[in-house]
Amino acid sequence: MEQRKIAVIIGSLRKGSFNRMMASAMAALAPQSLKLEVVEIGALTLYNQDLDGDPPAEWVEFRNNVKVCDGVLFFTPEYNRSMSGPMKNAIDIGSRPYGHSVWDGKPAGVVSVSAGPLGGFGANHHLRQSLVVLNVPAMPQPEAYFANAQAIFDKEGKLADEQAKKAAEKFLMAFERWVEKNLNRG
Repeated sequence: MEQRKIAVIIGSLRKGSFNRMMASAMAALAPQSLKLEVVEIGALTLYNQDLDGDPPAEWVEFRNNVKVCDGVLFFTPEYNRSMSGPMKNAIDIGSRPYGHSVWDGKPAGVVSVSAGPLGGFGANHHLRQSLVVLNVPAMPQPEAYFANAQAIFDKEGKLADEQAKKAAEKFLMAFERWVEKNLNRG
């Protein structure tokens, strides 16, 4: 199977982000056919349509980095039952200017990691709502909600919980199939 380049978008900018820890853990657990690469969003200025004619360099770099990928994995925290502002901003920047979305048709997976008991359920589904309008086929099953994140990582930030590790592996195996099934269908 050909190796597929997967953009990893992490919606938390926090240094000790559980979502970044999970993205790192999943990159290590990923099958050989998936190469997970973080595309950073922290330096993106707020989207402003007035800048579409002469976009900031960081927008161009971000768009180019996502455009060359075969799929996307979104890792989202939950802020007020929704995705983070930086995540929404990255989605908006990648979707513009109209008709030139870097997301169009790219198979995606959504992972939410939260210290709360629901595992970022609200953010996970709110993010999926945005993906629908962008023509992004988001993998419906298995879902990936990792709750009580402070208990599943060790002091070095490594995934230490066996049940969470098995769930991550199951998700990645399904995502591998999802990417192959949906690649270039957009």
